[in-house]
Amino acid sequence: MGAKVVVLGGGIAGIQAALDLGDMGFEVHLVERTPSIGGHMAQLDKTFPTNDCSMCILSPKMIMCADHPNIILHTYSELERVEGEFPNFKVTIREKARYVDVSRCTGCGDCVAKCPVKVPSEFEEGLIERKAIYMPFPQSVPRKVTIDATKCRMITQKKCGVCKKVCKAGAIDYDQKDRLIVIDASAIVVSTGFAVMDVSVLPQFGYGICKDVVTSIQFERILCASGPTGGHLRRPSDGAEPKSLAFIQCVGSRDARTHAYCSSVCCMYATKESILAGEHCPGIKSTIFYMDMRAVGKGFQEFVQRAQRSYGVRYINSRPAKIQPGEDGKGALVSYERRGAGGEPVTEPFDMVVLCPALEPKSNAQLAVLLGIEMDADGFFRSPDPAHPADSTRKGIFACGFSNAPMDIPDTVAQASSAAARVAELIFGGGY
Repeated sequence: MGAKVVVLGGGIAGIQAALDLGDMGFEVHLVERTPSIGGHMAQLDKTFPTNDCSMCILSPKMIMCADHPNIILHTYSELERVEGEFPNFKVTIREKARYVDVSRCTGCGDCVAKCPVKVPSEFEEGLIERKAIYMPFPQSVPRKVTIDATKCRMITQKKCGVCKKVCKAGAIDYDQKDRLIVIDASAIVVSTGFAVMDVSVLPQFGYGICKDVVTSIQFERILCASGPTGGHLRRPSDGAEPKSLAFIQCVGSRDARTHAYCSSVCCMYATKESILAGEHCPGIKSTIFYMDMRAVGKGFQEFVQRAQRSYGVRYINSRPAKIQPGEDGKGALVSYERRGAGGEPVTEPFDMVVLCPALEPKSNAQLAVLLGIEMDADGFFRSPDPAHPADSTRKGIFACGFSNAPMDIPDTVAQASSAAARVAELIFGGGY
């Protein structure tokens, strides 16, 4: 193997960067905070504007990444510290204890079935529960279980031990400890992606107050065949099939009090979700409340027109001021001003409301300190040269995907490949 490169973040950006670097002959260490690579793309049902199956695109790349001879996966791991300078970084990674011997675990799921402890599922966005020992999702890579040490009764109370009793492979190890791995790396690529803003801090939108107000990522899971409802569109309050939907754009985005920037993808994924809702429930009435329709990519405007023409999606240029529970606590009442009509106030009932929250760069503030690189005013990593957007302010460290700027999946993949190319250019002597 050649020079070593550490890639931080195992979403689609990190996977693409790792594959490109591995194909060039670099020894790649892909570090992912959760038990599986895949990131948020694994939660999506379809991708816009083609409505292709998200996992059909992502899953082969995940498998290629795991099987690549030049890529070493460090899942359930975090960056501990970085020392040195290019091309001699000393990167320390903390591999957190899974309390499972991954060399023995077969992923059979017997332990999961028998575990008595249930907690909200992060992958399913809290819509259903998972066990204290769990696999994040069926296509997880690696296909190994992990014990949540904060919820496991055996670890916290020295009671239970059911998973160890039923594990025929003898993979359960309650005494397992964190492990520190030191990597002598020539370069580092940051691809830590985004987090969804906590919209409960904006009570005017009714999240946590109205049962039938959900976030867009929760709605993705509801629509997905592998999701908590098996792909059947059901509202949370009573399980009934909604007849009307409202999508609220820019919840926390383009707002000086929260995030001044546009999150880039919301107009299009709301359009996608309204189309998918129409396919799941023919005749459903979807309304998208928006500030500006930002359909700037190839085929995006045609996608919006298709939603209007073929699925009857209604677009209203307004930002709702308040969302309240509907009658008997079911559905929601959306209050807004009708623009172009003298600011006439309107309150309209909907069976279900989908909020499109601001997307925030994940862990950038912490990583900026650990890596010694700068952020811009919005919390994205700053590039000193517009001609090389994947460059950071420290030589040998690069950033790509949503940690760098708001962008959709195709742009993320393209920038991940760009970051990999910049690594090769720098190490082989052509960069800077």
